[in-house]
Amino acid sequence: MIKIDKHDFDIADDQDEIRVDGLCRELLREFHCSLPERGVPPLEAGALAHGADYYLRDFLVAALRANPFSEAHGMVRRFAATWYITSNLEPNIGELVGYLEGVRELYRFLHRGRLISAPFMAQVELECGDIPYYEQRIDTFLAITGDGYYAWAGECTLKTGGGNDTP
Repeated sequence: MIKIDKHDFDIADDQDEIRVDGLCRELLREFHCSLPERGVPPLEAGALAHGADYYLRDFLVAALRANPFSEAHGMVRRFAATWYITSNLEPNIGELVGYLEGVRELYRFLHRGRLISAPFMAQVELECGDIPYYEQRIDTFLAITGDGYYAWAGECTLKTGGGNDTP
């Protein structure tokens, strides 16, 4: 595994975001290369890396400007239960499950490299596996009428420390 200083992934401004995006690309390349070494077929490795990339670079870095090593509680849940749904024209559980498989494998890779803690890894496993909840969130989002969005969004807000992050 490449040598990583977790603090190198802190983002304070636009220049940091660009720099961290580059660091994430390097990390994702290494993650992708590690998958076939563990017996993952090439097409599956590509799909897992794509899911991890979408979560890491589009959500954590670009949307939240969050350090992927911060071990903030509920980030995967916020991604799957709100951000993915509101960021896609036609959110669907099949696509989301594919992304979550990539997220889970990325965090397993980081855990094997001792870059995240065991308790955080356990939390990620739980959040990645909560498929019925995410499916319900997609269904209720697609059924919103009137001003129902605010109640829906309040159930799992993107803001750290707000909303009910555990159903």
